[in-house]
Amino acid sequence: MSGRANEHDGGQRLDRDTEDSKPHLEIERAWLLRGEPTLPTARSTIRIEQGYVLGADGVRHGARLRRAIDQAGAIHCTLTRKSGMGLVRHEEEHVLDAASFEELWPQTLGRRLTKVRHVVSHGPLRWEIDGFVGIDLWLAEVELPSVDTAVEPPPWLAPWIVREVTEDPSYRNSALALRGLPQ
Repeated sequence: MSGRANEHDGGQRLDRDTEDSKPHLEIERAWLLRGEPTLPTARSTIRIEQGYVLGADGVRHGARLRRAIDQAGAIHCTLTRKSGMGLVRHEEEHVLDAASFEELWPQTLGRRLTKVRHVVSHGPLRWEIDGFVGIDLWLAEVELPSVDTAVEPPPWLAPWIVREVTEDPSYRNSALALRGLPQ
């Protein structure tokens, strides 16, 4: 399965065969940071470009296109659908080849963002610290194995936390790409 679009839906079909998808529940908490934290040296860094596709009626279609470039220069392209709000959401991710990504990317014009993600392991959890390019915004996220997992921000991160924004939809990447920073 190449991940190529094959029917019309606001320009291209965004449904994919399930053989390349990874559906799961995403349990994630997020925090607004007051700036760029001093990060541990043991981390990986990824540059991420993502855009959001609108449906034919002009309403957000619920699909995110993402191109992630890791430290080694490897490029990973995906199409992701998320549903739900807050702490627990359903997520289904499809791997795309570069040609499919480029074919769909123009549909995200005006609804894009770029960020640099630093991934730091702390205990059993992976913390993702996102700095947004062209927006004065830093967010920290951690994906959890269960809803009742206790979370204590690492000592290097705690002083930078302004407040938790898990339940605030205005800090979701899709909202930032569509409307910019919350007021």
